[in-house]
Amino acid sequence: MAAREPSSPPADPAPLASSSPGLPPRGGVRLRTLVLIRWAAVSGQLFTAVVVHWGLGFTLPLLPVGGAIALSALLNLAVSLGRPASARIDDREATIFLAFDIVQLAVLLYLTGGLTNPFSLLLMAPVAIGAAILSLASNVALAMLTMVSIGLLGVLHQPLPWTGTPPELPEIYQAGAWAGLSLTTLLVTLYGWRLAEEARQMNAALLAAQAALAQEQRMSALGALAAAAAHELGSPLSTIAVVAKEMLREVEPDDPLREDVELLSAESDRCRSILARLSVDPAGDVSDAYVLVPLPALIEAAAQNYKRDGIAITFESGPVGEGAPTTAPIQLRSPELMQGIGNIVQNAVSFAKQEILVATRWTTEWSEVEVSDDGPGFSEALLDELGTPFISTRQGVEGHMGLGVFIAKTLLERTGASVSFGNRSTGSSGAAVAVRWPNPVFKAT
Repeated sequence: MAAREPSSPPADPAPLASSSPGLPPRGGVRLRTLVLIRWAAVSGQLFTAVVVHWGLGFTLPLLPVGGAIALSALLNLAVSLGRPASARIDDREATIFLAFDIVQLAVLLYLTGGLTNPFSLLLMAPVAIGAAILSLASNVALAMLTMVSIGLLGVLHQPLPWTGTPPELPEIYQAGAWAGLSLTTLLVTLYGWRLAEEARQMNAALLAAQAALAQEQRMSALGALAAAAAHELGSPLSTIAVVAKEMLREVEPDDPLREDVELLSAESDRCRSILARLSVDPAGDVSDAYVLVPLPALIEAAAQNYKRDGIAITFESGPVGEGAPTTAPIQLRSPELMQGIGNIVQNAVSFAKQEILVATRWTTEWSEVEVSDDGPGFSEALLDELGTPFISTRQGVEGHMGLGVFIAKTLLERTGASVSFGNRSTGSSGAAVAVRWPNPVFKAT
């Protein structure tokens, strides 16, 4: 079986799952943020050097230590003056920015005891920042630079500032410090990047869902506006039609104005015909935008835009069990429902071989719509992941981002439904998506 995701029909309008913006660009962080972080680091380094040298009485190589701190401050000034504070820097620039911080901190640690310096843990700071804002490749590069710096500091460093002879730590302890810092670098990079990546994906998916809902709301609003316009224009247009017919009866056949009056009458009839269509079908749909309609009709309206040649869509409906009303439950036509069901049907059309079955069932306790097809079905490995953003075997190819199922599930859950994914239980292969609403409303109630 193949993992599935929606794809757009060739000619019909598709949900925004396939046209939504992709992931936010990596490294899209404001320059001001990194500059402020570096100023905090410079202030901390300067304060520490002053306290250690004059407060604790430990001798520091003040000139090289001060030079390294001053170089970081000068570079910060140069960057701040060269660009506006609100500017955003890309992934490459942010990587270079943080790489300098790692090298500068490694130089300070080399001058002050290497890994035996308790402040060696600060090497993790640029790595943690990079994990939140950089791409995976840039994070790997920063992690490698950090681990190389840790390895060099383990064997090459100046004595630890101390009163008298610096303490000699056992080699096994120094090896453990090197291993611990290297492992921490890897863990911070991988876990931090993964958590930040999931947050970015969820944010992009939610933006896509909001865009899809906004599109459906605009369509509904357009239909309501057309119906209102048809209603308001109906009365004056009827008056114009009556007056035109009266003029047509009074004008003689050979009168030069008769042709203009006939044209006026024909055009008024044409306008009335157009307004009649708008008032009956304002948005190209089978149901009014703000009327409670039977659920099967609503589902058929949501699915009609995704029909494709060669794929037969069959609609079935009926009660389940004893005691269920024979008439279908009614449902409010909402943008969430139309977009959600549309995405599910579109997904089925994309993978079906010949036919799709849309079955609407109800009892006194629930109403349910199941969309099944005769395609390859859902991959068993991905069934538990369906409904989360960016789950697709075709991610990033031809605009397919794995957002269609997520959008459908998110929007339908806003209507109070629960969505479940599975495969057909019958002998034939194929996928089945069930959408169930509790406590259905029937017209009699």
